[in-house]
Amino acid sequence: MKFGVVVFPGSNSDRDLVYVLREVMGFDTVELWHGDRDLKGADFVFLPGGFSYGDYLRSGAIARFSPIMDAVAEHAKKGGYVMGICNGFQILCEAGLLPGVLLHNESHKYISKNVYIRPQSGAALPSAEFKSSQVLSMPIAHAEGRYFADAETLKQLNDNDQVMFRYCSSNGTMDSEHNPNGSAENIAGICDASYRVFGMMPHPERASDARLHNTDGKLIFQSILEGLEELELI
Repeated sequence: MKFGVVVFPGSNSDRDLVYVLREVMGFDTVELWHGDRDLKGADFVFLPGGFSYGDYLRSGAIARFSPIMDAVAEHAKKGGYVMGICNGFQILCEAGLLPGVLLHNESHKYISKNVYIRPQSGAALPSAEFKSSQVLSMPIAHAEGRYFADAETLKQLNDNDQVMFRYCSSNGTMDSEHNPNGSAENIAGICDASYRVFGMMPHPERASDARLHNTDGKLIFQSILEGLEELELI
């Protein structure tokens, strides 16, 4: 299986992501330029964090019209895997590949700090291999990370086991005090109804190397790997 990382003007976590996928996880990984329409044979496409197109209009609003996104949307339509991290999550929502939207943080301030999240979905690859009580420490870095969806959409996400991660305390308590941006129901990451398109605001690629004194993020990539192995795709 080949992994691809899309590079947009303003991406700033693409190199981190390529490093983790290629050097830490050992995946065959290629970089994909936003102006191209070729996924270079990638079976699993990542949209990285950053400030694509300077976050003009809204975060991800312009990037969703990049030529490469036509190929990404078609890839998802055919059952291919796609994952967006931070700005990548915003782009997937803007493109309609994930439900809901990412709004300005409740504080109206840019937030860059470590937070805690609890894996939830047992169906989505990034969270499926965790115990429901497990807590992960991970960095966030965003100004528009407040997940919002209407009541019907939130019900569908919950009923269909599409919520991958929720913000919590170090002991797993989920409440407003440990919700860094005001996201609906403490949501930090979701997937689509096919369990093949994923989005999350925290940065697992920035917590996947022992030299960073945090490898909790690597566990998410490991969960993806184990899930793909169970499906006999690797």
